[in-house]
Amino acid sequence: MGLPSPPLSPSYSSTFATQQKLRSTAPPPPVFQRLPSEIYDCILRQLTVFHEEPASMSCESCRLRDLCALALVDRRWDRAVRPQLYGRIHLVGNDSLVQAKKFKIKTGVRLKLLRRSLRERRVLAHHVREIKVPRLQPDGEVVDGKTLDLVASVVMACPSLEKLIGFYPVYGHSFDRLTYALSTRPRLKEYVWIIGENSAITERSRKQVPPGLMDLEQVDQFLHLHDAWDSLSTLFLFSHKQGILERDVFVQTLHRLPSLQHLCISNFDMDDFDDVTLQLLPPLQSLRLQDLAGITFWGLSEFSRTRSNQCIRQLSLVRLDIRYLSAISNLLLHLNCLQRFTLVQESSPEVAVGDLVFQPIVASQQLRYLHWEILLPGSGNENLANSIRAGGFPNLRTIRAPSDHDGLLQMLCRPRAQIILPSDKYSRAYRATDESNLDGLTRTLFTARKQAQKRIEDARKAAMYRVIIEHDGVVHEMFDIEGYMGTVESKITYTLDSDIPGSDNALIDFPDLVDGSKEVHPRDGCTGMWNASHHTGKKWWNHTERYRYHPVDLQRFF
Repeated sequence: MGLPSPPLSPSYSSTFATQQKLRSTAPPPPVFQRLPSEIYDCILRQLTVFHEEPASMSCESCRLRDLCALALVDRRWDRAVRPQLYGRIHLVGNDSLVQAKKFKIKTGVRLKLLRRSLRERRVLAHHVREIKVPRLQPDGEVVDGKTLDLVASVVMACPSLEKLIGFYPVYGHSFDRLTYALSTRPRLKEYVWIIGENSAITERSRKQVPPGLMDLEQVDQFLHLHDAWDSLSTLFLFSHKQGILERDVFVQTLHRLPSLQHLCISNFDMDDFDDVTLQLLPPLQSLRLQDLAGITFWGLSEFSRTRSNQCIRQLSLVRLDIRYLSAISNLLLHLNCLQRFTLVQESSPEVAVGDLVFQPIVASQQLRYLHWEILLPGSGNENLANSIRAGGFPNLRTIRAPSDHDGLLQMLCRPRAQIILPSDKYSRAYRATDESNLDGLTRTLFTARKQAQKRIEDARKAAMYRVIIEHDGVVHEMFDIEGYMGTVESKITYTLDSDIPGSDNALIDFPDLVDGSKEVHPRDGCTGMWNASHHTGKKWWNHTERYRYHPVDLQRFF
C-alpha cells in the first residue's frame, strides 16, 4: 500500500478557495469570443456580397478597408479576417500619387508593398489564392521586362496561388520571369495563353512550310512550362497577330495536364489546329472552338463519334462557318451529356443536297441551354424550330437567339409581357434604331430586343378570343382577350440577356477578358463618397478613385 498523501497546508487551501471565488465572480467573455468560426465566416461573406453586388456603390478598396477595421477588433476577428483579406487580392486602377510620394516609389507602389508584406510574413503568403494586378500595359501589347519581373516576384512569394487575373501579357516563345514563376505554382487552376509573334519563327515561315517553324528549344521550353500544373482545370489558347503554336505542340501540351476539364482555342491558323488535332483532344467537360479555319463539318462529325468526348457538357462553336446541318445534328445526337450548346456564325447551315430529311432533323435528349445565332437568313432557324416542335429537345429550358429573324424560335417559347430591359432606353445604340431598320441584319442585343418587343406588341393588337355574355338572346357584355407571342404550354424561356451585363453583344469574347480601358480611365469611379456620412470623417473613407471592377469568370466562355 502506498503512503498517505500529506495534508494540504492552510495557505494553499486559502489560495485555491480565493481562485475559485474569483472565477465564479468573473464576468463572462464577450459573446463574439464564444461564437464558432462558421459565424465569423458567414458575416464576412455577407460583407463581401454587400460590396460586390451590382447595385453597390462600393469597390474593392472599400471592402479591404472594412476588413482591416474588423481585424483590429480582437484576435478572434483577426484570425477570421486574415484568409479573407489575403485570400483574394485585387489591385484595381492606378496607384495613389500620395502613396507613391510617401514611399518614394515611381511605379508599382502597391505591388512592391504587397511583395514586402508577403516576404516578411510567410503565414500571410500561404493564404493568397488569387491576385489581380493593376493594368500596366496597353491591351495586347508586349509588356516591358521590368513590369514582368515585378509581377513575377509577387507570384513567387505566393506558394498557394491558383489564379492570376486581369494581366495577360503576350507570350512570344522567349523566356520571361513571369511565365516561369507561374509554371512553378503547382496549385494553379486556370491560365490564359496569348501566343504572339516571334521574329525567328516569322523568318522561317518565309522559307519553309509547317511543321517545323518552331525550333526544338522553343518547343521544349513551352512544353516544360506545363510540367507542374497537375491541378490546372481551365486553359485558354489564343493566337495574337498570327502567333504560331504547331499541331504536335498542341497535342503534347494538352495531354500533359491531367486535371484539364475546360478548354478554349481561338484564332489559330489551319496549319496549327485542324480536324486531325481536334480528334486528339483529351477528355473534356467544356470546349470552345472559335475562329479556327482548319475545322470543317467533316471534322466535327468525326469528333462527335470519338469515345473520349462523350463526357462533354458544354460546347461552343463560334465563327467556324459550318456549311451542313448534319455536323450539328451528329454533335447533338452523339454527345449524350451535352447540356449547353452555342452556335455563332454568319451563314446558315443547310441540309446537304440528296440527304433524307426526317423530323426532328436536330435533337438532343439532355440539352438544357441553346444559344443559336445565325446572321444571314436561311433554313437553319426554320429547321431548328421544326425540330423543337417535333419534340427533339424535351429538356430544353432556355433559348437565346439574337438573330431570330421571323420570330420562329420566340413563337415556341413561353410568352413574355416584356423583353426590353429598363436600362435599354438609356442606350445610345437602342435609341439609334428606328422602325425603318428593324428588319435589318444585326447581332446587337439592343436591336434584337427591340425586334422581339415589336413582335409581342403586334401580337397584342389582334384579339385571340372574344368572350360574349348574353342572356335570352340579348348580349350584355363583350370582352376581347389580347393575343400573345409564344406558346403557353411551352417550358422554354426566350432570353436576350448578355453574358456581360450592359454589353451589346450576347456572347462573351476575348476583348471582354483583356480590355482594361475602363480601369485605366475610370468614369464615375468609387472614391468612398458613398460612406461620407461616417463620423470619423473624410480621412477615413476617402481614397483614390477606383474603377468598380468585376472579374470575368472564365466559365462564362462555355
